[in-house]
Amino acid sequence: MRLSDHLKYLGLSATEAKRAMRSGKVFFHGIPINDAGRDIQPFQVEYRPDATKLTPGRDLVIVHRDPGFVVVWKPAGLLSVPAGKAGGHLNVVGLVGKLTRCEALAVHRLDQGTSGLMMVALNVSAQQALKAQLEVHSVERCYVALVLGKPENERWTVANHLVEDRGDGLRGSVEGKPPGFSKHAKTHFNQLERVGRRVNLIEARLETGRTHQVRIHLSEGGTPVLGDKRYGVRGAERMAERLSLHAAVLGFKHPVTGEALRFTCALPDDMEQTRRSLVHTHKNPTRKRIKNKTPKKRRAPKRPRSPKED
Repeated sequence: MRLSDHLKYLGLSATEAKRAMRSGKVFFHGIPINDAGRDIQPFQVEYRPDATKLTPGRDLVIVHRDPGFVVVWKPAGLLSVPAGKAGGHLNVVGLVGKLTRCEALAVHRLDQGTSGLMMVALNVSAQQALKAQLEVHSVERCYVALVLGKPENERWTVANHLVEDRGDGLRGSVEGKPPGFSKHAKTHFNQLERVGRRVNLIEARLETGRTHQVRIHLSEGGTPVLGDKRYGVRGAERMAERLSLHAAVLGFKHPVTGEALRFTCALPDDMEQTRRSLVHTHKNPTRKRIKNKTPKKRRAPKRPRSPKED
């Protein structure tokens, strides 16, 4: 059923439902959403009228809080750590510090254009323990992406070495014997859904975590991420307003107790709406209308004159 229908079932009028979604009172898998047309199951949705006011898709959300760390949902467009460029003071680590009133420390990063789950340490010991898990590749990190093009296989793995400049000024892989300064990168991919004629929804599971790893592996494989202005092609750039890459799964061991923790989140509103619009376009392609022209009446053939009429 649609989210709008479920909110109506809960007793909210159309105006009340719209106001509740816009102010961050409606949660889908624990994340505030503002997409009334999304298909949901009732158990996936919570209406929390007393929840702190925020704007879905724009504001940072604390998904889990622990004395030593937090797991947050990062919106697209927000930096992970402080930067010297304009707007660099607005970042995940800085906001976590303000919200928790603790010393926030970076553990890993998400690209500015990427949304999704991210962990931030609240003390040095937790930071070191979590980073140690990343170094041995024991942290589960899974992304989903909308890509242009059809992969050759349903499942495939890309393993190569990345350098900061592959020859065109961009990060990328190198052929032949990798130089000593290159970094090994490995990603496991899975095709989840065909979205429209030329777009697919892809799952990417990281074995290593290099800068721009997923974007590079997909782009060099001929399936660039929609909205990727750095590694994409012109067609892919224009099909989404932002980078269509989302960190959907984050799993790791508690830095103190060793308990296995796993967090998941669905596609954000903007990516889900892009996916839905492409599916709709594929199912209902625009057809050129052909005007019905009335056939001209045929003239009767001239009757040959008879000899008597001459």
